[in-house]
Amino acid sequence: MGQTGKQTWTFTKPVYIQSTGTVVGPLEGAGPLHNLFDYSYDDLHCGEANWELAERRLMSDAVHYCLQKAGVDQTSIDLLLTGDLLNQNVTGNYVARQLGIPLLGMFGACSTSMETLATGAALIEAGYAKQAIAAVSSHNATAERQYRYPTEYGGQKPKTATFTVTGSGAALLSTQPSAIRIEAATIGRVMDYGTNDPFDLGSAMVPAAWSTIKAHFEDMGRMPSDYDVIATGDLSSVGTPILRDMLKNDGYDVSEVHDDCGLMVFHSDQPVFSGGSGCACSAVVTYGKLIDDLKQGKYKRILVVATGALMNPMMIQQKETIPCIAHGVVLTKEDN
Repeated sequence: MGQTGKQTWTFTKPVYIQSTGTVVGPLEGAGPLHNLFDYSYDDLHCGEANWELAERRLMSDAVHYCLQKAGVDQTSIDLLLTGDLLNQNVTGNYVARQLGIPLLGMFGACSTSMETLATGAALIEAGYAKQAIAAVSSHNATAERQYRYPTEYGGQKPKTATFTVTGSGAALLSTQPSAIRIEAATIGRVMDYGTNDPFDLGSAMVPAAWSTIKAHFEDMGRMPSDYDVIATGDLSSVGTPILRDMLKNDGYDVSEVHDDCGLMVFHSDQPVFSGGSGCACSAVVTYGKLIDDLKQGKYKRILVVATGALMNPMMIQQKETIPCIAHGVVLTKEDN
């Protein structure tokens, strides 16, 4: 691995995605990508007694499908990298307890999908693991009552609010050649433009997405036309046009290749306010649709930039502004 520019890692020893697993909740299963997920639950409880157990079920299932499709047993996995939105990353912790795989718990809010993928690839390339799984999850009923304001308040939400995706995505990484190679990763800086509204995280996360994409172009010497798709994590219908304007002002017109996972995962007429968010948002879209499109040859190279708001309810109550971050990973289709 080498550092390219100030923020980008390029993987000189190829690291590949062997398989993925995606499991979602009922609204996601009724969305436009429904046939690209491995399993969709028709109830938020996912057959469990409470919301936290339901989220745990989602991640366990995603890892299960990932292993099953690769034809490998969990005992052959050297490392599990997980992240979620619950205090102390308890979803990943308890899933790791069940699986018995060495764990690195990570937190980058909704950016954790690409944070775990980039870190896992770096550790694989460096030889610290032969096979690793990166997995993240979120659940609307757990995150919405903890990460923002408790749902028990019954407060009305504005149209700018995002809707936490219920689901989990997992990816198995190794150096064994496959159709999908991890080419590079751009590690984001924490950005804070002074917003303090937890019901408008799309606007809050735009500067982080802008900063990481701009740094990626500069580090790699590339332009938007070098990518078939540049997918952001969860900027929603509010943040998406702002990002495009900011990048265009810097000479990068991404309008022809940019899409947002928070807009891709739901139909526009579903009751999700301005679009999807959460750790699972970018994970299920990337590990479901985008990787499938790469395998089918629709795309040759994509950049996924997952965004995350690094606050909690206590910080909002103390009138703090919202720092955000975005991490980008380049995935390419291997013809051979």
